[in-house]
Amino acid sequence: MRFLLALLLALTLATPARAADKLTVLLDWFVNPDHAPLFVAEAIGAFEAEGLEVEMIAPADPNDPPKLVAAGKAEVAISYQPQLHIQADVGLPLVRFGTLIATPLNTLVVLEDGPIKEIADLKGRKIGFSVGGFEHAVLGAVLKNAGLGKDDYELVNVNFSLSPALISGQVDAVIGAYRNFELNQMDIVGRPGRAFYVEEHGVPPYDELIYLTNTKLVGDPRLKRFLNAIEVGTQYLINHPDDSWQKFIELNPDLDDELNRRAWRDTLPRFALRPAALDIGRYERFAAFMKAAGLIETTPPVESYATALR
Repeated sequence: MRFLLALLLALTLATPARAADKLTVLLDWFVNPDHAPLFVAEAIGAFEAEGLEVEMIAPADPNDPPKLVAAGKAEVAISYQPQLHIQADVGLPLVRFGTLIATPLNTLVVLEDGPIKEIADLKGRKIGFSVGGFEHAVLGAVLKNAGLGKDDYELVNVNFSLSPALISGQVDAVIGAYRNFELNQMDIVGRPGRAFYVEEHGVPPYDELIYLTNTKLVGDPRLKRFLNAIEVGTQYLINHPDDSWQKFIELNPDLDDELNRRAWRDTLPRFALRPAALDIGRYERFAAFMKAAGLIETTPPVESYATALR
């Protein structure tokens, strides 16, 4: 018996541990609290428990991740649902297989102590934006809902200086401000803003951040294991927000400041608790909105560009 035990122990020690399966995830932007479930999953060993070694890479250009995944250069990209509809319209081989942030973050923001008390007050005013196309469509829907047409306001391209342009009086409102970041930035500098939430003013609800993969990889078992780990990370994050924050800043010490602490707090309720779940009707309604706005020409079946992994 002792001989058999010794032999079994020797065989166990001689058998190399199975290497973890590697997975590359391209972030949508520089690391920030929007990515909390991924870093918490990493910190608590959820990826390791699924046999995964996940490398998270911030892009030099935020437009690159979906293109690189479509080209087979990485397995996963974090991107935006509105962009996915455009990509599906032009035939890029991309599929949504999970959700990171399940609500819009986009808002129309004005100064809290300014003259704009309701959206209709923007008649004859200047509205700043950073990126055309989708932001124009969102703004048009919000203002139309308030009885304003495109001749009732002036658009001003403020590049990515949304808060400064509003605070300085260059514009009277800005579209594209994120409710978890710009509002906190403005409050920190003593010029608080007030947000009009686009999904309450004529824009169908949508997922702000989603996980994309190449259509050829939909059956890859690593993706299901990845989402399993993300769900575990998200549950831990919701149940232990303070400890999760400590783990996040241990991995990203340069983000330990007031803005990111506030953004962390405000983003918590917006993470998808069921990251693998897919609401087909929601995607269909948003595709119809995108087509009506002239941003896409076709509305292919949702199943052709979004899936719920089994």
